[in-house]
Amino acid sequence: MEEKKIEESKTVMSEIVMPNDTNPLNNLMGGNLMRWMDIAGGICAGKHCEAHVVTVSVDHVSFVNPIPVGHVVTLIAKVTRAFSTSVEIYVEVFAADIKGKQNKRCNDAYFTFVAIDDVTGKPKKIPKVLALSNEEQKLYESALRRREFRLILGGRMKLEDATEIKEFFLAE
Repeated sequence: MEEKKIEESKTVMSEIVMPNDTNPLNNLMGGNLMRWMDIAGGICAGKHCEAHVVTVSVDHVSFVNPIPVGHVVTLIAKVTRAFSTSVEIYVEVFAADIKGKQNKRCNDAYFTFVAIDDVTGKPKKIPKVLALSNEEQKLYESALRRREFRLILGGRMKLEDATEIKEFFLAE
């Protein structure tokens, strides 16, 4: 299986915030934003894996800026790293008024998806990632630490086995 460039699966998705998407303060509800992020991330992961994917985790979601009704939300999803059967996707969220003004960063999160074999319904092997730019390389390298944190928090790894985290915190 060949490596794939991050740009090959990059996904850009836009939505307009309608009244039925908002809370009583006329701002986008967080759950709706998370749904859009999951969709953009899932499309990106599916393109990279060339398979159906399922969401297995979401890391650190925070809502930095409210997004008012009528604003256009743009989501940018990129692969950061592929493991054996799972892929980490970084999703950034921006919002602007309908005229394209006041564009601001509102949110970001890391999603993990697992590729599913259409025949067996079990996880399947996926292509590795080819990180080309400095930014891509930084996200690629730090993905191992984020993965160890996820595994520890999920009870699937012991802290003493987390070599990347220990190396990061104990490095001089």
